[in-house]
Amino acid sequence: MSEREVHHGEELKALTHPLRLRMLAALREDGPATATELARRFATDTGATSYHLRKLAQYGFVEEAAVEGHPRARHWQAVHSTTSWKNTEVGATSEGRTAADWMRRQQAGILQSDVESFEQLQDSLPAEWIDAAGIGDQLVRLTPESVNQLWERFYSHLEELKAADAGDPAARRVSVVVSAFPRPEPS
Repeated sequence: MSEREVHHGEELKALTHPLRLRMLAALREDGPATATELARRFATDTGATSYHLRKLAQYGFVEEAAVEGHPRARHWQAVHSTTSWKNTEVGATSEGRTAADWMRRQQAGILQSDVESFEQLQDSLPAEWIDAAGIGDQLVRLTPESVNQLWERFYSHLEELKAADAGDPAARRVSVVVSAFPRPEPS
């Protein structure tokens, strides 16, 4: 799957419903599913999941999937593995700025949840996973061009590592969250 770059606030706003975002993440992580399967997973009704799947399809985030052995069941799949946007482009409208702000907070919430999950699981994890896991931060001075280069190199290297580890039985799902935000200059 490829990356989906959103260009309009209205497109990004389609993702700003918590159930839609969770369903899209599930389809990306676990593959095709029906509205019924998603309703069961997220403890809601099929009417809600069907509605939100149609909304995601309207904006090109999901599509119907052909699944062997299920000729009448309507399966849905994610179209892209990631979603990105340019803040200036999407933020050209207040609707777009609000959607981008909401999405960033959701990403920060995922990081918080991952930290809490790791803390609960670490007693049952092998030592190499405990040592490999972590979080770090640095405050550096960079230009916007350098930050964009950092993003490009980071994601390129991440794709190389994913490909190299694809068939390795020691590989696990790993949540990788990165950020780069300018800070105000000290007074």
